[in-house]
Amino acid sequence: MKAEYAVFSCKGSRQVNEDFADVAVKNGRYCFILCDGLGGHGCGDVASRFVARHIKDYFMRCSDMERFASDALEAAHKALLEKQRSAEGSAQKMKTTAVVLTIDGNSGICAHLGDSRLYRIRGGRILSRTRDHSVPQMLYMTGEISEDEIRCHPDRNKLLRALGDDRETVKVERSRFDVLPGDVFLLCSDGFWEPVTESEMLSLLSDAPGVKKWLDEMARLAFENSDGRQMDNCTAVAVRVTRQRR
Repeated sequence: MKAEYAVFSCKGSRQVNEDFADVAVKNGRYCFILCDGLGGHGCGDVASRFVARHIKDYFMRCSDMERFASDALEAAHKALLEKQRSAEGSAQKMKTTAVVLTIDGNSGICAHLGDSRLYRIRGGRILSRTRDHSVPQMLYMTGEISEDEIRCHPDRNKLLRALGDDRETVKVERSRFDVLPGDVFLLCSDGFWEPVTESEMLSLLSDAPGVKKWLDEMARLAFENSDGRQMDNCTAVAVRVTRQRR
């Protein structure tokens, strides 16, 4: 399989962009990484970049994708804890979300913590999205709010899990799935998926000639839908899988 991809990131109306996205390719295998530093905990921009680069380095060194999927985020968490211990001031509490997608042939693996999401799209419909580790997601799962209400819930920024949490181990959520030619993936921070609904994502995808145009149109819509309100950091990685030409 071959992957066409595009990356978008901006600081919105914030002073600092605490999101960070990166891509690594090795021997026909792909790794897509997106992290969103927690602004309320200090040095979120440092945490997101540090974790993303740690995961990327791990991917480039690792030849076993199962091992990478099992260990990468836990290893990044431990490395971030070490960085906290040697830091000063607010950096001692820096934290970040992370969502990682690896594609190896017709196999895909996602690992994530926090509320940065991965959407899987096939045939013009969303097959799945990652489950947020947040208070609103739990309220939705217990039937107290609708899924649409997650976007505007007053506790939407309250996370239940993140890299850099004050514990030695973190519970990473993983999923494995098949990958077919034409499959589309979207990794995005909450600043991207909150102002752009799933129906808007699919509508713009149906009209887009490629993932770069699709991503640009969604970013434009994110700004429009913010309608003058303070806009969060906004980051996404769009991926379309095609068959490798021989």
